[in-house]
Amino acid sequence: MPVTTAAGEPSTDRVPGRIWTVRLTGHADRTAAVTCSTTACRMPPRSRDLAGLRAFAAQHAAAHARVATVHANARCHCGFTQCAAHPDTPAHCAGGVALILQHDPVVGRVWTLEEVCEACAPLIPNARILARAARPPRASQRRDGQVPAPQLPASARLGIPGGFSSPTAQPAEDETRQPHRPRRTSRAARPAQRRGQGQGR
Repeated sequence: MPVTTAAGEPSTDRVPGRIWTVRLTGHADRTAAVTCSTTACRMPPRSRDLAGLRAFAAQHAAAHARVATVHANARCHCGFTQCAAHPDTPAHCAGGVALILQHDPVVGRVWTLEEVCEACAPLIPNARILARAARPPRASQRRDGQVPAPQLPASARLGIPGGFSSPTAQPAEDETRQPHRPRRTSRAARPAQRRGQGQGR
């Protein structure tokens, strides 16, 4: 299930959609290397352990996805490339911004993260949506122009959970309606009468 991310107050100015590419490249000596389009990223050295390098590449792409905050004002990167990723299915860029991961498991050499629009996202092959940009909430205002105070859920107004009490905590509504019933004293709790009290021996 895709998550929703937002960065406080998004700018109204449109910015280019970002892209990250992690690539596994083989060499003639049967070694391979992992590269990332972000030059600041540190990559492992060339190795013949293809399975280990492939696992590292997948984890590296996932790490970029976790720390990337989807820009709600980003232009669709797919549309920027004239939708070359899905040339047989044209689309008009529309909707919110989504972060997708494009990876062909058959080839297993390239992991691509892109900020694209919601119209292009389902048309890109071997892509899945990882996150969506949250749209800024619209504050509901009253007729006098004031924003109403947020209402706490009923469970949050009934006091402190877990059986603890507080001097400022109010009793629950159900507790105030129930009549007070005196507790019955069990027979075992009654003081035992002295043998022979009030009776002759």
